[in-house]
Amino acid sequence: MKTIIVLCALFTGATIYVTVANKNSKQMTTRQKILKAFYPLIMKSGKKASAANVDKIQPLVDFYSYTLLLNDSSQLPLSSLKGKKIVLVNTASDCGFTAQYEALQKLYDQYNNIVVIGFPANDFQHQEKGTDASIASFCKKNYGVTFPLSMKGVVVKKEQQEEIYKWLTHKNFNGWNDQAPTWNFCKYIVNEEGVLTHFFESGVPPLGKEMKEALGLDR
Repeated sequence: MKTIIVLCALFTGATIYVTVANKNSKQMTTRQKILKAFYPLIMKSGKKASAANVDKIQPLVDFYSYTLLLNDSSQLPLSSLKGKKIVLVNTASDCGFTAQYEALQKLYDQYNNIVVIGFPANDFQHQEKGTDASIASFCKKNYGVTFPLSMKGVVVKKEQQEEIYKWLTHKNFNGWNDQAPTWNFCKYIVNEEGVLTHFFESGVPPLGKEMKEALGLDR
């Protein structure tokens, strides 16, 4: 069927938006089509800072003591993931990095020893306004997401911050890292023993060299 594409570029700093109207789109707003169309360029300009636990500092609070409430109201005890590497990512449906869902799903599908968990949050420019049900539907229909998604919550440092993000972003919990997400799609890696090993900003691709090295996939 015929696809109509309308391009309208707007430059704000290093961010580029494109309007794409596609009658075959699944469940995307015009803004979401815009961002997906220009995702490769957005990735080139995204922040790529990272941090690593080079001294192998152990956590002060047990990572496996937490239980996540997923967006289907089920519970996921993190103790059930012992022996696996875990990638924890704060997500949003209306962000320039939303297309990372596709690569995160590939990571989850291709490696049995890696679990990806998404944490939808509306903390950055109100880019996740949906309900838990609409978020799950959007992710499944547009990116085939089957990895766990938590209930929508707060990942930045404020009173309502999710408990697991308090652990990820306070060194008096995880042992060394105080870095909170700087934007949507920041990644934290926890190893098979419940130790926080890495933090990556949004511009680091889920299947890029840095992430693969951190996950031990290039060995």
